[in-house]
Amino acid sequence: MKLAIIGLANSGKTTVFNALTRGTAETAAYSSGQMEPNLAMVKVPDRRLEVLAQMFKPRKITYADVQYVDVAGISGGGNEGGGLPPALLNYLGTADALVHVVRAFEDSTVPHPNGSVDLVRDIAAVDLELIFSDLAIIEKRLTRLNAEITKMATKDKELRVAERDLLLRLQAALEGETPIRTVEMSEEEERMIRGYQFLTAKPMLLALNVGEAAISAPPTVSYSFRNSAVVDLCGKIEAELSQLDDADTASFMADLGISAPARDVVIQRSYDLLGLVSFLTAGEDEVRAWPIRRNMPAVEAAGTIHSDIQKGFIRAETVAYNDLISAGGMNEAKKAGTVRLEGKTYIVQDGDICHFRFNK
Repeated sequence: MKLAIIGLANSGKTTVFNALTRGTAETAAYSSGQMEPNLAMVKVPDRRLEVLAQMFKPRKITYADVQYVDVAGISGGGNEGGGLPPALLNYLGTADALVHVVRAFEDSTVPHPNGSVDLVRDIAAVDLELIFSDLAIIEKRLTRLNAEITKMATKDKELRVAERDLLLRLQAALEGETPIRTVEMSEEEERMIRGYQFLTAKPMLLALNVGEAAISAPPTVSYSFRNSAVVDLCGKIEAELSQLDDADTASFMADLGISAPARDVVIQRSYDLLGLVSFLTAGEDEVRAWPIRRNMPAVEAAGTIHSDIQKGFIRAETVAYNDLISAGGMNEAKKAGTVRLEGKTYIVQDGDICHFRFNK
């Protein structure tokens, strides 16, 4: 899964990218107009794997991961200058979710593109850029649909009319500055627009990049759109923490009064926003987290390990993480009756430890 980090120039996007990925990307690179993104895979923190590793003593531990893409800054005023650059749109269009880094720190040495820090204004500026991008796509498609509908057979016309009606509904929402992810749609309607890669349809995580003085009392922002969330972090401090070993990190955090790295919270919230949960496999060879879409049936979850397991699926031997830990081991859990055999339609839960039986 891929998340694109966006934001206005000098919002600290690349610093946050470095904090999340333990990277060392040049933070001044985009000031010269560079469009090539920074890319990195990030392990999703999961304490359960460490506990299971103590129980099963595996040869390796494999965490779930997500990819972060740090793209060039958004300048604002794109509706006046022709919209977002095509290269930037290509990167954003293929992302599964967006992380909008919002500048919430004052620094006289780092000029703000709008002259001063204003969270509400800056959030709205980026949201409008995404809205203008989606409106441009809709307007172009509506022009084509209106020309095609008059020439179509009845059956094809019904499908195109349904598409046009949906796009008109989305257009009205966008013109009211409401992102597409907030519009209620049926599963069929969601499938209908999937190929458009609308930016405002993607889940959005607002990351408030605060200064060191505001770590203990960060600003609050109301952002109640559906499939959205707000977190705060000090990108500068978190980037420094990401480069330290565990001992130094613990000491540094204690000095600053930080109980846990904010980057772990951001990574987990990103994972949640993507609608993902993890089922687990555990044994002597490996303890591993497998990311799946929430509400996925067992037969499909089996396919994330290997397509042959899905094709030959018989049963899923499953135990909840808490039940396994309470029992103290797999054999003990079986004796306690908490290990179950589930069929194809069983909805795999976050933290389920699964062993799939299948015909080879």
